Amino acid sequence: PHCSIDFHDHKSIHYIDKDSEGSWGYEICKCSSPSCNKLIINLIKGDFAFIDYMNSFVIKNKIDGSPIVKERYQIKPIGSGRNPVPPQVPDVIAQDYKEACLVFPYSSKASAALSRRCLQNLLRTIDFVKHGDLHEEIQQVLNSNSLPSVLAQSIDAIRQIGNFAAHPKKSISTGEIVDVEPGEAEWNLDILESLFDYYFVLPDVLQKKKDALNSKLGDIGKPKMK
Repeated sequence: PHCSIDFHDHKSIHYIDKDSEGSWGYEICKCSSPSCNKLIINLIKGDFAFIDYMNSFVIKNKIDGSPIVKERYQIKPIGSGRNPVPPQVPDVIAQDYKEACLVFPYSSKASAALSRRCLQNLLRTIDFVKHGDLHEEIQQVLNSNSLPSVLAQSIDAIRQIGNFAAHPKKSISTGEIVDVEPGEAEWNLDILESLFDYYFVLPDVLQKKKDALNSKLGDIGKPKMK
């Protein structure tokens, strides 16, 4: 979650205390990338078995041996643990996405509001989208048939999952904080990641490959690709 480069999950789990909600502990491990080497800390609620007063471990499931962790909250680094924004994404779009990820563990309503605004700004960077409400702008993209079918279905699902018909503010005032449907906030972030890849990352990768090939063609005296 720090560098998104290298990670091995060699973690230790320590007991804190029990309250009216359950038993709490913290889970700690470290990024194995030498250039990063930062701690990752999660607050967890689960079933604990004591080793001694300084340490503990989570009781394992008798069926498959998996730990019984009922809730997990990432507290270092603060955030959702999602992938960082690709550098090719414009700052005006990337900022809303970063904030949507940052608040996601604490407020799905706020995250969904930011991700809807992020989506609208993204669509408006595309030449064929005329400004309207988000519902109309999504439809313009679908009508253009410019997206692969999987992405087209996914972006259309934002309207369906978000129930735009019942919550028109999600379409008209995209940054409005309103109630969200189960899974809506996370779905929005998933689709934004896919759109970032399609609109910004893939063209940049292909252009770099084309430039490298043209450089090789130029070295041997052959015409470059157009």
